[in-house]
Amino acid sequence: MPADSSLILEENDDGGLGLRGRLITGLPGGEVIDDATVVIAGDRIRWCGPTAELPTGVDVEITRVPLILPGLVDVHCHGGFGHTFSADHQAARQAAGQHAANGTTSLLASLVSAPSAVLLEQILVLRELVEEGILAGLHLEGPFITKSMCGAQDPSAIIDGDPALLKQWLDAGRGTVRSLTLAPETAQFTELVALCREYGVVPSLGHTDATAARTREALQETPPDGSRPWSATHLFNRMPPLEHRLPGPVAVLLQAAQQNSEQMVLELIADGVHLDPEIVRMVFALVGPRSIALITDSMAAAGMADGPYTLGSLEVTVREGIARLDPSGGDGVPGAIAGGTSRLLGNVRRCVEWGIPLTDAVTAASYTPARLIGLNQIGALLRGYRADLLVTNDELEVLQVYRAGSQIKGAQIKQEGNDRADTAV
Repeated sequence: MPADSSLILEENDDGGLGLRGRLITGLPGGEVIDDATVVIAGDRIRWCGPTAELPTGVDVEITRVPLILPGLVDVHCHGGFGHTFSADHQAARQAAGQHAANGTTSLLASLVSAPSAVLLEQILVLRELVEEGILAGLHLEGPFITKSMCGAQDPSAIIDGDPALLKQWLDAGRGTVRSLTLAPETAQFTELVALCREYGVVPSLGHTDATAARTREALQETPPDGSRPWSATHLFNRMPPLEHRLPGPVAVLLQAAQQNSEQMVLELIADGVHLDPEIVRMVFALVGPRSIALITDSMAAAGMADGPYTLGSLEVTVREGIARLDPSGGDGVPGAIAGGTSRLLGNVRRCVEWGIPLTDAVTAASYTPARLIGLNQIGALLRGYRADLLVTNDELEVLQVYRAGSQIKGAQIKQEGNDRADTAV
């Protein structure tokens, strides 16, 4: 890994390039082109389709590759490669750059619950990276959540819903905040969601102890306005379990996603730690990839060795690729899981190993999350779209990564650091 792991782009200086191989478009419906060519000109896809239909006027050098996928989109990521998304501009740049080099060409920087002044400082710093194009936006994972379901968040930073505070943060973000996790039972929930709609922010239900009835009521009293759907923050994690007499929010969220993919998208952490493979298979079978956004929820330990790290203000220990708060607990009881340590391509690979079609896994890691946060020119391989794509071998290991038509240096065939969470089943 380079000493400076920030995003390093190598500009195309030959007026274009072509890649030929098996292609997954990323579009729902599972389109695969066994022999396709993608032509990149500048930062856009100039042409994409079966090689046999390549127009004669397209004159670029074409390189044969095994497999071409759209650049992946992670809408829930706290950092990686030793760095956390916070008020440290350079650390955030380096984390984003290394995720990009490993196939995630667009991501939201997720911020955990913190005092208002701390969140405001982080937003002011990170919005610059969004405006520069290094980050796709910001995700506030709190602080309007439930203390009993705080997980790896500082309970002292969790507060009742406060529309005035939220407006202050959104104004400071200048349009860069794209997602807000909040609990249906927080105070002034309806007013908070109304602000989200006004500012184009996705309200994401999570870190909640709400009943099924309260969850359904929340969805009905604040319906989507067409510009952004709802989402569910890491479904199943940090919410009551699905039980036959106490269904909790999971049953309602699953129904909402199954009924209308335009109104509900479910985040899933398919890292082999947060969810059992049977749960992941079940959700794909019930709602399909249009309603699923694969995420990492990764923190600083992603791509790194086991050891001590931080998440927000809390100390975290990573052992065998699993991040936990105080793993010993002082009494032998493991602490709460504290985010993930995987990379998004690893989660796609794992889904395929669990029997989910590659096309569905790719859609859930590219097209669906891009549409969720309103990015309509990425997440699929189509003519005119921004040229974000990755080349892999048949084992879904990175060979090349392109973002806005420029190749990212540092992409690795063999993943470095801690691979435990990228191979666990």
